[in-house]
Amino acid sequence: IFSFSFFFFLNNSFAPLVTIVGALQGNNSDIISTVEFNHTGELLATGDKGGRVVIFQREQESKNQIHRRGEYNVYSTFQSHEPEFDYLKSLEIEEKINKIRWLPQQNAAYFLLSTNDKTVKLWKVSERDKRPEGYNLKDEEGRLRDPATITTLRVPVLRPMDLMVEATPRRVFANAHTYHINSISVNSDYETYMSADDLRINLWNFEITNQSFNIVDIKPANMEELTEVITAAEFHPHHCNTFVYSSSKGTIRLCDMRASALCDRHTKFFEEPEDPSNRSFFSEIISSISDVKFSHSGRYIMTRDYLTVKVWDLNMENRPIETYQVHDYLRSKLCSLYENDCIFDKFECVWNGSDSVIMTGSYNNFFRMFDRNTKRDVTLEASRENSKPRAILKPRKVCVGGKRRKDEISVDSLDFSKKILHTAWHPSENIIAVAATNNLYIFQDKVN
Repeated sequence: IFSFSFFFFLNNSFAPLVTIVGALQGNNSDIISTVEFNHTGELLATGDKGGRVVIFQREQESKNQIHRRGEYNVYSTFQSHEPEFDYLKSLEIEEKINKIRWLPQQNAAYFLLSTNDKTVKLWKVSERDKRPEGYNLKDEEGRLRDPATITTLRVPVLRPMDLMVEATPRRVFANAHTYHINSISVNSDYETYMSADDLRINLWNFEITNQSFNIVDIKPANMEELTEVITAAEFHPHHCNTFVYSSSKGTIRLCDMRASALCDRHTKFFEEPEDPSNRSFFSEIISSISDVKFSHSGRYIMTRDYLTVKVWDLNMENRPIETYQVHDYLRSKLCSLYENDCIFDKFECVWNGSDSVIMTGSYNNFFRMFDRNTKRDVTLEASRENSKPRAILKPRKVCVGGKRRKDEISVDSLDFSKKILHTAWHPSENIIAVAATNNLYIFQDKVN
């Protein structure tokens, strides 16, 4: 299934550099649907439309070699979800992994949550390099021995064996969502997590699989009165009682679980007033928030809608403190993007470890980076064509109209089937992972 090539790329600014391209070759089931670093950045997990989880591990020797410090290799691959069928509703439940979230490491094993549309699973990923031998009641093949033939007692011993990585499901959290799960988020108390679908958010305890607590329910009594849906949700990184969720109307609600058990009444409501001059048929669609992320400090919230990334201060609800145009040149193309359904694409956004740079994806395998301090931004391309050993990733520019320069690409020649929806940033270093359809690119920053 996998073919891996290794590339090293250098580039300018804060834009990182490629070390490995993992091409999950083939059909639709290989399309990457989520990417997530663990808390140390030593492991990187990807989920795909075929329900598989692939975990990459950082090469230990590469950490000391500055040009290779972002090199990752396959550590483990397992089937997380299988396609199912809901006989009561006559609905197929696809196996696609919607989200992966890591738990902080407490011992030698790793734990992660993965979810498809309906079921969340807690997986344990552990290593085994010894096997027990010398049982009394079993032979070497594991068959039971006749007790009459046993004349002596042996003490079983552990013998070294080739390293084996095992993934085992420890908990299955099912039957709690009527609608499709779009988000999972681990709480800072590490005892609970939440799962959000279009209309409800549920709170789970890691030890209890047969019941969850409903903390948000926006389903109206009459479904014809439905005006908005929940698009993303996340816990505060430090305060276990606080979480946010975003909506298809472009609003963000901050809730405090200390205020009431059912958080239908928000504590804070973030919304930017719409400019009447920009009002169009597509206004409501492009204002829908596709991703919401707390900064590592917990002071800011970042949201991504179709054309922009916005940064909100938790202390200011009436407008964002920063707005970054991701691909404003597509504003004139909204009609054709609506016809080919691209206008409904859900792009994610990520912070770097210090909250000073933000990254998000675009079309034509472009991804954008914005430096919050210098206000500089750059467009880079993740593609196999411009991947040469130690070659600089050149910034790309899109030409809207008029005369096109040699290094620019016309907005009319952008490939909308090539899109970067999922990205991840190493928690402490300038190493990023970019999922371009069925290819995974890992970049690291320029080394002088």
